[in-house]
Amino acid sequence: MYFPTRSRSLPYSSMAPKSLSIAGGIVLAAVASALLNRWLAKRAERRHPPLGRFVTIEGVRLHYVERGTGTPLVLLHGNGSMIEDFQSSGLIDLAAEKYRVIAFDRPGFGHSDRPRNTVWTPEAQADLIAEALKRIGVSRAIVLGHSWGTLVALALAAKHPEQIQALVLASGYYYPNARADAVILSPAAMPVIGDLLSHTVSPFLGRLMWPLLLRKIFGPSPVPSKFDGFPEEMAVRPSQLRAAAVESSLMSPAVRGLRNAYGQLKMPVVIVAGAEDQFVESEQSTKLHRDIPGSILRFIPATGHTVHQTATAEIMSAIDTAADQRDTLATNAA
Repeated sequence: MYFPTRSRSLPYSSMAPKSLSIAGGIVLAAVASALLNRWLAKRAERRHPPLGRFVTIEGVRLHYVERGTGTPLVLLHGNGSMIEDFQSSGLIDLAAEKYRVIAFDRPGFGHSDRPRNTVWTPEAQADLIAEALKRIGVSRAIVLGHSWGTLVALALAAKHPEQIQALVLASGYYYPNARADAVILSPAAMPVIGDLLSHTVSPFLGRLMWPLLLRKIFGPSPVPSKFDGFPEEMAVRPSQLRAAAVESSLMSPAVRGLRNAYGQLKMPVVIVAGAEDQFVESEQSTKLHRDIPGSILRFIPATGHTVHQTATAEIMSAIDTAADQRDTLATNAA
């Protein structure tokens, strides 16, 4: 006798609508989070309007702040940061008492553009900033770079030495090694995937990880109250998070291209680092000091990565030392 069996297609048929429902829910959640993050980014930009002026170079609009008079001093911030980092530290106001301070939002950070048709290596950013300095009437400057900004400062000195009087390099990464942050952020730097992450998940993760990040870059020092002036919401916008991820992925390739130029630098170079930097190994600065003839190396005790925030007076001293070294070289040349 024949007994009909239960159709094997029924479980599949019943699961298909459920799978489609889950997929649809994921898509809706992604769209909702992207719209929310876009709104939050626009709100952050309204709450934190540009502090300074703009200069446009070959279609790229750069935001910069200018204070004071005297010898030009250019400030270049680190990865994921912006002008407000130097502003909240007090360095801009302190330096403006004797220098003409020009602080840039590097491409993709703060209020500066970062067109996608360019790979924004240190060299590409150096060319852009060199032209911007010419446009605003700066012929020769002392350049201070912090963290990733040191790579742009070094590229400026290597490619445009006629525009650079001296360098101050703070908490920099100068030689390739294994970097956990580059590995972790590599998906966010990829085309398409990076865009999807930066507009959906990354801003929420950025807010969640913000306190941990601050402890790491400020440690062993506590986060100073003056850093409250830094606009966190600007730092976790989708566009800025993607720019930061790309710069993390570029770190090792960038220093491989730059390190052959270190020994050729002729201007005064002052290297500063926190003795207890938890973000970049101290050996990076020690090795750079060996590779740049005549450079000056200063380790600041009990200080971490954000030396300009927690040891502002020492950074100001390093700037003055670079200026004095420049004057000494000029006198000897005469």
